[in-house]
Amino acid sequence: MNIDRIVLAFAGSVVTLSVALAYFVSPWWLLLTLFVGLNLLQSAFSGFCPLAIVLRRFGVRGGTAFP
Repeated sequence: MNIDRIVLAFAGSVVTLSVALAYFVSPWWLLLTLFVGLNLLQSAFSGFCPLAIVLRRFGVRGGTAFP
């Protein structure tokens, strides 16, 4: 698995967890969904993703979006 797939899987997992928490606990958890969405949007334009940097330091193979 490369960095691109891990970033997408992690973002999808956090969004799913956030929506579940918003439904069962508090609607304020939707702010986490907003944060993840904004982070994905800015990384699409700037190429900067904090998770990709961490994964690269752990030696995960680079991908197309995050070489």
